[in-house]
Amino acid sequence: MRAFTIAGLVGAAGYLGYQAAHPRAQRWGPGFHRGPGKTNAVYLTFDDGPSNETEHFLDLLAEHGAKATFFVCGRNIERRPQPARRALAEGHVLGNHTQNHRFLLGLGPAGVRDEVARAQHAIEDATGTSPRLFRPPYGVRSPWLPPALAEHDLVSVHWTVIGNDWALPAPGVLARVRPAMDDPGAIICLHDGDGVRAEADRRATLEATADLLRGREGTDFRTLEASGE
Repeated sequence: MRAFTIAGLVGAAGYLGYQAAHPRAQRWGPGFHRGPGKTNAVYLTFDDGPSNETEHFLDLLAEHGAKATFFVCGRNIERRPQPARRALAEGHVLGNHTQNHRFLLGLGPAGVRDEVARAQHAIEDATGTSPRLFRPPYGVRSPWLPPALAEHDLVSVHWTVIGNDWALPAPGVLARVRPAMDDPGAIICLHDGDGVRAEADRRATLEATADLLRGREGTDFRTLEASGE
């Protein structure tokens, strides 16, 4: 009986972990982890902005004629609305990344709803647009997330590959994401901010992104829409 109980607990923990964090899981926030696999189309996404670094990413994208999707935190866009406005003006897309970059699995229904709603309103107030895309902080969902997303007609977006750019130097980031260049429809997750800290150091991400763009001039870097494969 004890072995059965332990096995059951391990199985339950595995199921909950899958639903919370696996990019392909659907029960706790239906969404997608790949974009449409059009010819040479790859989808760059940047999380946690706007930050002091976001303008540098926008300069880099403009230099190479590339488009991206920025998942922004409400608290950050309240501090720095101008980079978000510039991103929209230059053809990029904004997504909701919660108000305070909280770990959603640790919140109750009201907390999850508040994080989603406050960020949505902050983005609307700053830019006049309503995002259709959402990405949970740390890629971790909650059983309370689906109704919170439905209230704002949001679709959850995850990733095909994540650069681990909060921990790796530029060569390591590049090594992780470069294979996605040969995988049409791949969604690449990088970061232009650092949670809701006022300042971010994203030099490694900038360097890796620059190398990525320079090395693949023929790749079609597109923005994401509210649909996947």
